[in-house]
Amino acid sequence: MLENNKNLVQRDIFPQIAHHLDAKEITLIIGPRQVGKTTLLSQLKDHLVRRGNPESRILSFNLDLITDRTLFESQTEFIKFLKERIGKEKLFVFVDEAQRVENAGIFFKGIYDLDLPVKFVLTGSSALEIKSKIHEPLTGRKRIFYLYPFNFQEYLSAKDASLAKILDQKEYSIYTKERILEHFLRFIVWGGYPKIALEDNIASKEQFLKEIYSSYIERDIIGFLEIKNTTAFTNLIAILGSQIGQLVNTQELSGTLNVERKTVEKYLEILEKTFVVERVSPFFRNVRKEITKMPKVYFMDMGLRNFALGDLKTFGARQDKGALLENFIFSEFRKLNDSRFHFWRTKEKAEVDFVLETSFSKALPIEVKATTMKSPEISRSFRSFLNAYKPKHAFV
Repeated sequence: MLENNKNLVQRDIFPQIAHHLDAKEITLIIGPRQVGKTTLLSQLKDHLVRRGNPESRILSFNLDLITDRTLFESQTEFIKFLKERIGKEKLFVFVDEAQRVENAGIFFKGIYDLDLPVKFVLTGSSALEIKSKIHEPLTGRKRIFYLYPFNFQEYLSAKDASLAKILDQKEYSIYTKERILEHFLRFIVWGGYPKIALEDNIASKEQFLKEIYSSYIERDIIGFLEIKNTTAFTNLIAILGSQIGQLVNTQELSGTLNVERKTVEKYLEILEKTFVVERVSPFFRNVRKEITKMPKVYFMDMGLRNFALGDLKTFGARQDKGALLENFIFSEFRKLNDSRFHFWRTKEKAEVDFVLETSFSKALPIEVKATTMKSPEISRSFRSFLNAYKPKHAFV
């Protein structure tokens, strides 16, 4: 894989992770399956080699492979293995799917605390497993980086690097605008999983989406999390996909799915911790005027959402253009930063799609509109929010 990495897209987060290779603390990369964590590790390995680190000082393990996992069955034996290879220069150890190690956090904490000249770079796919097995034992010993499916900039870099360089410009030629729009309308239907994004054949794209969805359900959900009512679970994914931008009532979902409410809550947590969806809570300063604690739910990837719904029609032929565009805006912001997301809704039914709490704004309102107008009309609800909170910035 190494010889091909120069032709692969460099993810936006790559410079931050590459810089962290110099830090003593463990580098932990978390994200869904098949978003490119293994490829990223290989690119980081290339980066180290270009900086003059001998390839022999970089050890790589993929714990989805039983042969690699065997070495991690005994911490004592693994420490011996490392000490045999430690020399005058630092040793880099890349471990893909590190949560496969039994008691992984304690395993790596014990080695880290020996203060050996070893730098660990770990990846993991399930936040549920990682939280219990790695995150808590490694408190103060690691930094977490999140890798998601491609954002639109990364997608465009993969499809047409010259267009991607133009994307940040304020003005485009009509030709350039049409080319970018073509890519965008495909991206918003098929999503940003790299294997799907890089494929042009529609039948192949659909097959790849099916494989990603099926492996997630079969491996993570049935295999590791032991959910027995997979029909209710997959039906919940489809229902959530059909309710983008709407309030999620777990009591109603309980009745629809014919399962207990606490089961719905458990399923929602699993979907969130495995990076399929994210719940967005209401923004409120005046509890009496602003409504309900019910969240909204958005998908991290539109392709996975559309596949779960069984709707992969082109954007122009869809009935859910507004919802899909709203989900796109959520997904892009979530992939680009760690801002806290909310929505705003009052008892009088005034509503703003998103309110972000960022480092430069305590309340940044965003209204999403699917329109061909150059200057979309600002809604009464949006004006109500501006009058109530007087934010420094606002976006439509």
